[in-house]
Amino acid sequence: MRLTTKGRYAVTAMLDLAIHAHSGPVSLADISGRQAISLSYLEQLFAKLRRCELVTSVRGPGGGYRLSRAGQEIYVAEIVDAVNENVDATGCGGSTDCQKGEICLTHHLWCDLSNQIHGFLASISLSSLVERREVQNISARQDERKEVIDDLRLREVSH
Repeated sequence: MRLTTKGRYAVTAMLDLAIHAHSGPVSLADISGRQAISLSYLEQLFAKLRRCELVTSVRGPGGGYRLSRAGQEIYVAEIVDAVNENVDATGCGGSTDCQKGEICLTHHLWCDLSNQIHGFLASISLSSLVERREVQNISARQDERKEVIDDLRLREVSH
């Protein structure tokens, strides 16, 4: 099974957005700071997420992104699909040319596994992840670390 950083980062960024949704629109710079994902990469991902109507953008001061619907209505598989990411366990990338241009003995097994993984991800909502205690603990740690870094930067600028 291969899920690249594109899919992982998209899910991570959407989870961060869901966690911080209570405080209004969330900037990509804030997500970038907390999750150590490049801002330009986030911009590319969020363009795709916006096109698939998973997020909406808010312009102006205090702008950023919001989930387009409630977290319990957005599923991990939708996010992965939105960034054109395949969850594919086959060795041929689903092209059925596994063995010198022909289908191999285990092709259908790996297709079934891919479908099971996609189904599993389709059963997990952002809200169900936000509610997990370990996710809340990690998020609190990240928020604290970002505050410390922001304070240090402010002090450097003011001196």
